[in-house]
Amino acid sequence: QVQLVESGGGSVQAGGSLRLSCAVSGYTASMRCMGWFRQAPGKERERVAAINNFLDRYYANFVEGRFTISKDNAKNTLDLLMNSLKPEDSATYYCAAKNGPFCSVTTPDYSYWGQGTQVTVSS
Repeated sequence: QVQLVESGGGSVQAGGSLRLSCAVSGYTASMRCMGWFRQAPGKERERVAAINNFLDRYYANFVEGRFTISKDNAKNTLDLLMNSLKPEDSATYYCAAKNGPFCSVTTPDYSYWGQGTQVTVSS
């Protein structure tokens, strides 16, 4: 059974940094693309960043070079380093994974999801 467990969320002032981490367990060999999504109250869930097994990285336009996604296959972890945080980055952040190396932006394409971790950025 595949499990994704996020950690590292919290509250930070604008301009600050946070590192989110996702611990992955279970059958991971088929998970060719992993990503971070976020959902703010009243808004749709959106992809923030993704990385496939070829280490191709994809970022949403709103990231603007502030975030870095990385994964450690030996430790089965997926990280998201977020710098220069803005109040509009406040949301619940979710780790997700899908089969196949194509890192879709479409939420239903991802089969595996964590429970989410809250990020709050104050001005």
